Amino acid sequence: MNRICVLGLGYIGLPTAALAASSGLKVIGVDIDPEVVRSLGNGRAHIAEPDLDVLLDRVLKNESLIVQTTPCQADIFLVAVPTPITEEKTADLSYVESAIRSVVPVVQKGNLVIVESTIPPGTTEGVVSKILTESGLVIGEDLYVAHCPERVLPGRILEELVNNDRVIGGINRESALAARQFYEEFVRGALFLTNARTAEMVKLVENAYRDVNIAFANELSLMCSHLGVNVWDVIDFANRHPRVNILRPGPGVGGHCIAVDPWFLVEKAPQSTSLIATARSINDLMPEHVVAKVASAVPPGARVACLGASYKADVGDTRESPAIQVIEDLIAKGYVVNVVDPYVSKMNGKSLPLTTLDEALDTAECVVLLVDHSEFKLLDAAKLKEKFANGKLIDTRGIWTRTDGACPFQGIAPKPAKRGLVGVRCSNTQIVDPQVMQNIFGPTDTYLLSTCLESTTR
Repeated sequence: MNRICVLGLGYIGLPTAALAASSGLKVIGVDIDPEVVRSLGNGRAHIAEPDLDVLLDRVLKNESLIVQTTPCQADIFLVAVPTPITEEKTADLSYVESAIRSVVPVVQKGNLVIVESTIPPGTTEGVVSKILTESGLVIGEDLYVAHCPERVLPGRILEELVNNDRVIGGINRESALAARQFYEEFVRGALFLTNARTAEMVKLVENAYRDVNIAFANELSLMCSHLGVNVWDVIDFANRHPRVNILRPGPGVGGHCIAVDPWFLVEKAPQSTSLIATARSINDLMPEHVVAKVASAVPPGARVACLGASYKADVGDTRESPAIQVIEDLIAKGYVVNVVDPYVSKMNGKSLPLTTLDEALDTAECVVLLVDHSEFKLLDAAKLKEKFANGKLIDTRGIWTRTDGACPFQGIAPKPAKRGLVGVRCSNTQIVDPQVMQNIFGPTDTYLLSTCLESTTR
């Protein structure tokens, strides 16, 4: 295992290629976009990710990573190309299929092909392996094939590529073992081996789980809006239950994973995924609710300041961003929109109506917080509420409208929790081991244990 060919130099492929090169492997990075190759050839990364520029500078200068537009012979081929969603909510596998076909002329006996792209269950066996048979090699014997989904967070990609656990699914035992040997070169997390279909499911289930929980929070926000209740208070109080952890609602769900991957499960098992499909629909409709709130506050033609355009806080990634949809819908309805985002300069290839934060707030008739960037959290919430009253301050992330458990009745503060069991009043009692009770309740005096119902605490 000396040469690695990474196909697709995006948010996953490029950091993976750089890490592999830094671990001592010879890496050929391939991207069909000549601008990407040209930029990397000049030592500039086309994506923003902490520490990536420093790592790239080293591996490009020592030529442990070289970049080009076509694949060449290698020991391992790693595919990390996009799998977008079609208008029919099915997986678009054209990039994966094209990447696999591009390596068919150069694969040799003993090679390993790993697909990191997120794909529907059955794709590794039914699509990837089928195309690779055109090489004339016996899949699983002459040519090993595996799927190992990425599971990283933008802004922490390099750290998580190294430290996160990985699930490696081979089409057979030999393929899984061969893939594990590769990831051992730079991954410190645990490496779990399984079959390809299970590995495909794992990634999709992880994101569907999060999507369903976000949908619950978003539906809760709609209910609270209808009932005139502060959703942030409801969530804060409910989460004080030891077995409740409600997520935070927002203007929708974005990113390359959560907003897309659940549909792959719906595509493959429509009769068994009604909850997942419903959650996806709820989250997809949230931008419309935000636009409706603006429409109820100010008429078309009004100046609206939209704070945030990326899909999550403190990154510049706009893939599937619900903020972008809100901005585009408001512009289409005739609003004069000014966008403030310290991390974003373009949306979907078009120029954003960008301005400074001060200018946007000075001229706005309505303010919509779409992304909870750190800069926006520093704004004076009281002044904003005073200036943009009567529904003209729309906080979709709760950074200005949360009360953090404060009582709505003036002058009443939360009562602190009681600590330490003093004793139990009962006719049937027995002294218990003080160390046992200290482990449970912390240091106190004498402990009595009983089946009696009445207790006193301090």
